[in-house]
Amino acid sequence: MDAISLLIGLLLGLGICVWRQIYFDQKLKQMLASVSPDQEEIPSLSNLSLLRRELTQLHLQLDTLNQQIQEWEDLVDISPIGYLQVDQENQLLWCNEEAKQLLNINRWKPGQIRLLLELVRSYELDQLIEYTRKSQKRQEVEWTYYTTNFEPLQEKKEVNSLVLRGISFPLPQKQVGVFLISQQPLVNLTRSRDRAISDLTHELRTPLTAIYLVAETLERRLKPPEQDWVKQMLKEITRLTQLAQEWLEISQISENPSQNLHFEIVELRGLIESVWQILTPIANQKAIDLEISGLEKVELEGDPNRLTQVFINLLDNSIKHSPEQGILQIIINYDTLINQNDSVEINIIDSGEGFRQEDLPYIFERLYRGDTSRQRQSNFNKDQPPIRQGSGLGLAIAKNIIQAHQGSIKAQNNPQTKGAWLTVILPLKQQE
Repeated sequence: MDAISLLIGLLLGLGICVWRQIYFDQKLKQMLASVSPDQEEIPSLSNLSLLRRELTQLHLQLDTLNQQIQEWEDLVDISPIGYLQVDQENQLLWCNEEAKQLLNINRWKPGQIRLLLELVRSYELDQLIEYTRKSQKRQEVEWTYYTTNFEPLQEKKEVNSLVLRGISFPLPQKQVGVFLISQQPLVNLTRSRDRAISDLTHELRTPLTAIYLVAETLERRLKPPEQDWVKQMLKEITRLTQLAQEWLEISQISENPSQNLHFEIVELRGLIESVWQILTPIANQKAIDLEISGLEKVELEGDPNRLTQVFINLLDNSIKHSPEQGILQIIINYDTLINQNDSVEINIIDSGEGFRQEDLPYIFERLYRGDTSRQRQSNFNKDQPPIRQGSGLGLAIAKNIIQAHQGSIKAQNNPQTKGAWLTVILPLKQQE
C-alpha cells in the first residue's frame, strides 16, 4: 500500500509539473504574440529563449528611441524659435533656450516643474494657453511682452518690451505646446518706415495748405469750365490733407497709445447707437437697417472719443459694402471663453459679398484697399452713385485704437449671411 501511495503521489506531482509547464508555455506564447505578432517560430529555440531575444530587441529599440528623443530635444533647444510646454495645471514642463531668452526665464532649470505664472507674468500668454486647452484647436496671437529687470543694488527698474507671436497647439492629457517667435526686428523696421513716412507727411501739410489757398482764390476768379477743374482740384487737395492727418493720427496712436487715450467709464451700447445716429443719413441712401441684439447694458473703461472713431470707421465700412435694403447686425455678448465677464465681444455682420480670402490677411494694414473690382464696377455704373473712396486707413486706425485699449479685432466671413464679419473684443477693465 505504501508503494502504491508513493507511486500515485509521484504521478500526481509529475502531472502537476507537466500541467504547469504547459500553462507556462502558453503564457510565453501569448507574451510573444503581444510583443511581436509576426514572430517566426524557430524550432531549435524554446519559447523562453524567444522571449528573451524579443526583450533584448525591445531594449535596443527603446535605447534608439531615447536617443532620437534626445537628439530632437537638443535640436529644439538650439532652435531660433522659442518653445515651451505646460501641463493641464499650467506647470512648465520644458522650454528651450530661445524661450528662456524671450520670456526672461532665469529661475527654471530642466527637470523642475513650476507654475508658469511664477516664472512669466504675461496675461496674453496665459490667455492663449487656456483658450487652446478649452477649444482644443491651434491658436495664433501677437502681443507686446514687457519684462522688468530689477537689481537689488539699484533703485530703478529697467522695463523692456518685445513683440511676440505665439502659436499654440493642444497636446494629450490637456497639455499645451507654444512656439514663440520674436517680431521685434520686423516691428523696428516697420516703425522706422512709418516714422519716415510720418515725417514726410508732416512736411507735406504746409505746401498742401498753400496750394489749397491758391486754388481757392482761383476758383473765385475763374468761370466754367475752368472753375469746375479747380473745384475738382480742391477736392483732391482736401483728400490728400485728410490722408496726411489720418496717417499722423495713426502713427501717434501706435507710438504712444497710453498717452493718446483718456479713459473713463463708457456705456457701450449707447455709444454704438449714437454712432449709428451719425451714420443714419449715409445708411438711408441705401435703405440699410440696423439690428442690435445681445446685452442691453455694458460698461467698460475706455476713451469715448476714440471708441466712437472705431465704430464710425467699422460701421461706415460695413455700410459702404452692403447692398441696397441690406441689414447690418451688431451682437454684443460677454467673451466667456477665457475669463467670464472680463471682456465684451462685439460682432458686426453685414449682408454684403464679404471679404475675399486673399484680402483677409491684409484687411487691417495701412493703405490697403481690397476688392477694387467692386469699386471699379460701381464707378462705371452711371445709374448708381459711386462708392465712396476711402483712404485705406479706416480699419488700420480702428485696429490701433482697439489694441491701445488692450483689445483685439478679427475679420472673417459669416457662414450664414456670407457677408463680412468683424469681431471686436474689449476688456471691461484696463490692465496696468
